[in-house]
Amino acid sequence: MPTLDWLNRAAAFTTAAQVPYRLLEPVSTHGDAQSAANNLLIQGDNLEALKALLPFYRGQVKCIFIDPPYNTKSAFEHYDDNLEHSQWLSMMLPRLQLLRELLSEDGSIWVTIDDNEGHYLKVLMDEVFGRGNFVANVVWQKVYSERMDAVGFSNDHDHILCYSRSKNFVVGRLAKSQNSAQFKFVDKETGKPYRRRSLRKEGSESLRTDRPSMWYPISAPDGSEIYPVKPDGTEGRWRWMAETYDKDKAETEFVQVKGAWEIYVKQFLNEDADRPPSTFWLNEEVGHNHEAKLEAQGFDKQSTFSTPKPERLIQRILHIATNPGELILDSFLGSGTTAAVAHKMGRRWIGIEMGEHAATHCLPRLQKVVDGEQGGISQAVGWQGGGGFRFMRLGAPIFDADGCIHPGVRFATLAAFIWQQETGTAFDPAQGQRGTPYLGTHSVFDSCLRLPDGREVPISSEISDIPQAPPAPVLQSRTAYYLLFNGILGDKRPASGNVLTSAVLDALLALHAGTAHPEAPLVVYGEACRLGEARLAQARVVFKHIPYDVKAR
Repeated sequence: MPTLDWLNRAAAFTTAAQVPYRLLEPVSTHGDAQSAANNLLIQGDNLEALKALLPFYRGQVKCIFIDPPYNTKSAFEHYDDNLEHSQWLSMMLPRLQLLRELLSEDGSIWVTIDDNEGHYLKVLMDEVFGRGNFVANVVWQKVYSERMDAVGFSNDHDHILCYSRSKNFVVGRLAKSQNSAQFKFVDKETGKPYRRRSLRKEGSESLRTDRPSMWYPISAPDGSEIYPVKPDGTEGRWRWMAETYDKDKAETEFVQVKGAWEIYVKQFLNEDADRPPSTFWLNEEVGHNHEAKLEAQGFDKQSTFSTPKPERLIQRILHIATNPGELILDSFLGSGTTAAVAHKMGRRWIGIEMGEHAATHCLPRLQKVVDGEQGGISQAVGWQGGGGFRFMRLGAPIFDADGCIHPGVRFATLAAFIWQQETGTAFDPAQGQRGTPYLGTHSVFDSCLRLPDGREVPISSEISDIPQAPPAPVLQSRTAYYLLFNGILGDKRPASGNVLTSAVLDALLALHAGTAHPEAPLVVYGEACRLGEARLAQARVVFKHIPYDVKAR
């Protein structure tokens, strides 16, 4: 696959790995405290914030929307958008890499861009997400009239590049309005109104020579044969293959028009009709730049962003890509539009924005959303207020230059880092036992399925290759993880509760016997171990030392 090359490309590919993990420090809670746990507004550099989120949210985000700087050679009020091309690519690459790690297997990422870097971004995202995971390039009509002061062409559109994490992503459909007056016929059996559409193809590619297999006779009620001949005598073709007609002919009807038979398909009125989204979005449908600025002025009349996005635009994306309750992430939050729309639509959200305007712009806007503000899409979705969110800032690195753990780190934070390091997945406290060293048991499966007849079939095989519904994957290994840290056993003396002694081991084994998989071997992290290798082997325990066996990057 072709790739981009630019100055410092090799270094850009290692940037994400070199970013230190940082603490996320709570600043304030807004709205309902219970709901606030699901939504985060984070102030800080988005590269470091994304790295800080990995242990807790890897593979958990259903939809990512970002509106990064366009590198348009003009300085924005809140961004330095005048980056050299190579610097811009080096800025985008590590962020895209971390965003990919946060995306769920059935998730998608949407990135707005203009023609200045759009085609380079497409190639860059091909490399990060895989060319086969490209979904669409949506063209958004961002203005409602031409710029009369434009030199040459008036730039009326932006691109929105959409990629999926895998083939598991399902594109949602949009509502389709139907004019009930057009459905003037009534089906005798069902009583449903319908309209007629000719079974003979019309318009482009409607000739027999275009699709020879769709020229075939259909028997009329009087026994005569009907062919798709156009009114002018030209040989046309049917809309359906012969097999489709045989299957769905109950949805057709025969009508004599001027002594000749016409065959029509019954199209029934559907109150819940939908359609696939197109790749061209008019400003009448999803808003424009001026609408977005007016929305922004609704919560801050003194200082607005130069390029906010309208709430209707984000609403359409979230409608296509997510369902209520799923997690949305915007790491270039700007004025806070993505978080505001996600909140109104009943989605969980994480927004990241650097600088003081995270507190001066985003925070007050989202507080107004919680209070029930009626701008943007509020009336369209019936928003009346509610919910909550937490405001957080990036704190100190988890590990110092020597790899030692920051004194502010607590058990749950280190547990998340260790779980991610060992399993490559996000840590879920519910999988362990709160108040104990037990983090959970991780199972690894082979990349094949064992069929009832004993054959093993790769998971990547086509479903048609598998004669029955595929059984569960074959278990390869299972490991339980324990952490002795921060006095989790109730004894915070350095030489006791965080050290694996004979008494501590007995307590861990007793705890392990009550888990769902007591047969699994144990990996125990602690500050020191007082047991010999023979005793550890007998108990099927691998000991790992804190901090030396914990990755600082």
